[in-house]
Amino acid sequence: MNILIFGGGGFIGSAIADRLLKDGHALRIFERPRVQPYRDFLATESVDWVAGDLTSNHDVTAALDGMDVVLHLVSTTLPKTSNDDPIYDVQSNLVGTLHMLNAMVERKISRVMFISSGGTVYGKPVSTPIMESHPTEPLVSYGITKLAIEKFLLMYQQLHGIRATIMRVANPYGERQRVETAQGAVGVFLSKALQHQPIQIWGDGSVTRDYIYVSDVADAFAAAIEYNGAHSVFNISSGIGVDINELVGHIENATGESIRKEYLPGRPYDVPVSVLDNSLASRELGWTPRVGLEEGLKLTTAWMRGSLAK
Repeated sequence: MNILIFGGGGFIGSAIADRLLKDGHALRIFERPRVQPYRDFLATESVDWVAGDLTSNHDVTAALDGMDVVLHLVSTTLPKTSNDDPIYDVQSNLVGTLHMLNAMVERKISRVMFISSGGTVYGKPVSTPIMESHPTEPLVSYGITKLAIEKFLLMYQQLHGIRATIMRVANPYGERQRVETAQGAVGVFLSKALQHQPIQIWGDGSVTRDYIYVSDVADAFAAAIEYNGAHSVFNISSGIGVDINELVGHIENATGESIRKEYLPGRPYDVPVSVLDNSLASRELGWTPRVGLEEGLKLTTAWMRGSLAK
């Protein structure tokens, strides 16, 4: 298949791109100007790297030509900062997505996959593990915008026949995670540990999250591209809750470093527990996560050591 990946050069996008290339797909990777390819591609790998802006009708329409499937992995905001400027969040993410969908209708492209946020769209859990049918009451603009995009995708599916697959990913970590933008606790904590710096913990360390290794996320997307069943929304997660104090202990084991912790007042938008039920993805997609937390942290530590040494 010819697959366009908006955001295919980032942390998650690059892992998905590498996985899809192994399956023999031809990729067009759409990235921001001045973002360089994350690696040298082989002569046997079909990759067209293009630069553009998701809010530009011209750039998006040109990128869509000749594509069978669109993967939408772009987000201009992060959960912890999105409330600072909700208008920017909506304009850059939601409006940009609508331009993309309208261009897909014009080009008669009938398949789109979207990475949503399993960690923010549900809000405070009523029950755990959280199933896809759980109420959605996000506490941050990031989650609200992700949820709004989900709803528009399903509307376009109903009105225009664009098949939408929505992947609510838990807390991904692994190779190429960006620590400079505080993209995830694992990346930040690992970076601090390897540089012998203290880590900051918001609250008492009891906040519990569901961490999933990035290659397992990529495997889920590869499986979902082949899926033709009745469901549109899937939780992609480990299904295992780990609190921050436990995570720090695992990182100490993976790095062999003793970590100094600084406890700060809790943040109002941090829900106490977020653990997702992944049984629907297991049943419908034939997918289950394969990399446990200890193994994943060792792999991430090895990559980060190499990255810090450069």
